Amino acid sequence: MASKLLLREIPGIFSNSESYDPQDRGRRFLASNGGCIYIDLDHLEICIPEVTDAFQYVAAFHAMLMLARQAMAAANARCPAGERIQVLANNSDGFCNSYGGHLNFLLSRATWNDIFHRKPHYLAFLVAFQVSSIVVTGQGKVGAENGADPVDYQLSQRADFLETVTGLQTTHNRPIVNSRDESLCTDGELARLHCIFYDTNLCHVANLLKCGGMQIVLALLEAGRANPALILNDPLDAVRRYSHDPTLTARARTASGRRLTAVELQLQFVEEARRFVDTQYLDGVVPRAGEILDLYQNTLEKLQAGEFDTLAKRLDWVLKKALIEKGISDKACTGWASPGAKHLDHLYSSLDPGEGLYWLCEGGVEKVTDRAEIERFMCSPPDDTRAYTRAMLLRLAGAKFAAHVDWDSMTFRIPSRSGWYTTRRLDLPDPLSHTKQAHGATFEHGRSLAEILDVLCGDELTEPAETRLVELHPENTSKLAATSSENGDDDHEISRTTG
Repeated sequence: MASKLLLREIPGIFSNSESYDPQDRGRRFLASNGGCIYIDLDHLEICIPEVTDAFQYVAAFHAMLMLARQAMAAANARCPAGERIQVLANNSDGFCNSYGGHLNFLLSRATWNDIFHRKPHYLAFLVAFQVSSIVVTGQGKVGAENGADPVDYQLSQRADFLETVTGLQTTHNRPIVNSRDESLCTDGELARLHCIFYDTNLCHVANLLKCGGMQIVLALLEAGRANPALILNDPLDAVRRYSHDPTLTARARTASGRRLTAVELQLQFVEEARRFVDTQYLDGVVPRAGEILDLYQNTLEKLQAGEFDTLAKRLDWVLKKALIEKGISDKACTGWASPGAKHLDHLYSSLDPGEGLYWLCEGGVEKVTDRAEIERFMCSPPDDTRAYTRAMLLRLAGAKFAAHVDWDSMTFRIPSRSGWYTTRRLDLPDPLSHTKQAHGATFEHGRSLAEILDVLCGDELTEPAETRLVELHPENTSKLAATSSENGDDDHEISRTTG
């Protein structure tokens, strides 16, 4: 119910007729920025538009959070006295239900096939990177779930729910690397890596390193540089071992027999990537790769040195841990096992600016983008992906003339003089095509929808397609756990077991 109330407050254009699929209800695309929003098993799911670099990703993700916050405020204004909706950007409810913060990456079909069908060491290399990266990307969580050994506090909200190395499924027996093969591109040479491993991050630096680090590692795989010395012997054991040890001293065995902490393993990935960056292969492939690596290495070195006061400005799990420790010392809760500690855990990710612990600390958090850029992504699409053309066409067509909208195609109803409608379809096969540079002028001359489609459909056959590794797009998602509260007490929690 709470998710429906939130969805109602976000203006958008339905992708098609109302869906009765519980994992895809009310899907609507946003004319404001080209993103998407819908309900997936009773959770509001926000999907940023396609972006080309990790810095854009941080801004676009925070923009979608702000849109969800606005929806929360509008929905609460309609609620009866004494009732309100609380929205949490987290990944588990504390009752063994997990919901993912997904990332999606564009890569070549050849590399996708190498990872999942041809070269098992590519998959193992990617798995080892993700597993050890939780020292940077975890949101932090009080307690353990899903049959895991008890623990006061752990790094990752997702670690307890990862039960196999790879697989198609997202709502049970969850894999570290999801093998769903749905490219959302009609260009057969492109593929999409659907990543369900990560926590939802609020800290800018954690978000940047999560996205940028994956871009760089995928670029290594694109270039055939998967170092087998970095492969873990038992990644499922390692992910829980690493997550359950906020002292960062836990060690896991590599396939070659070395026993490494997560930070040590991550530093070796950075060293591998540094040699790769020095070859200049990444120029034009991963934007600002050098900056990302510098910040990544500096963050890992501070973790190794135990500089947690500095890291609380960068990493969610460190900031959350410090806030809960303060709550315990101030007697706001009686200990890690108390309901009060779990309440603070959830409150960290609340989108309410007056209650959410992250937002109360946001002024002191290290930023990688500014407020103006976040606000721009709330009302404007990226210029350098197909999201630009999608958003511009949605603004022009509106709900009346948009018959069907998806990530890689759009269908419109065009009125004719006879009073009947004709149907026009525009394919958007490549996320890096249909940009502002390619079509901006087309939208600036006051043309009708039919005239613009004439131009776009004509260009479609001749516009060159550029292949570049980018942080994508569709369903760069976070599931938002919406809780409906009455008189300040949690009365009904909308939660689910899903990816």
